[in-house]
Amino acid sequence: MIILDMYLTMLSVILGGIVNMIFVKTKFYKRFKSPIDAGAVLKDGRRVLGDNKTWIGFFGMIIFCALSQLLVGLICNIFSINSHNQLYSYYDNTVIFNLVVGALFGIVYMLFELPNSFIKRRLDIECGQTRYKGIGYLFFIIDQIDSLIGVMLVLMIVARISWLQYFAYIFLGGLTHIVVNLCLHKFKIRKNL
Repeated sequence: MIILDMYLTMLSVILGGIVNMIFVKTKFYKRFKSPIDAGAVLKDGRRVLGDNKTWIGFFGMIIFCALSQLLVGLICNIFSINSHNQLYSYYDNTVIFNLVVGALFGIVYMLFELPNSFIKRRLDIECGQTRYKGIGYLFFIIDQIDSLIGVMLVLMIVARISWLQYFAYIFLGGLTHIVVNLCLHKFKIRKNL
């Protein structure tokens, strides 16, 4: 039951991430995509973040997490399962609370991806590269959990989870991220794993 409660608590981030992955395949996204780094190159001759980190993707994740959290809140109310979602341990399940927490999840999710992208560009690891070898294996793991590190900090503050729970969420979230990526790859929504 604890794992199901954890999934219910993380569901808005999972759904927000899936919807955002679908969104980045749309013509609308492609028409308005603009890299966050505006194509800037540092003295090392490499991009700051690369083409995959875009403003529309950044704001898309915020919107999709906020809307997903609204949906999760509605589901929790309809089925009277608020007690199984740790977000509602100290706060009421309201529209405003869900919008704010969902948006925070989206913001932090995207912000915590940026340092990883910056470091990978410095190490000459291409955007979206999935052929890992050597230090690349470390980045495979970081790719699965970088966002979760920030999202779970928000959860730690809002739901007052312990450090043990924090790391359990990151572990479960990392495994879930791999499974979701495999499914998205299978359905040709995601090119790489």
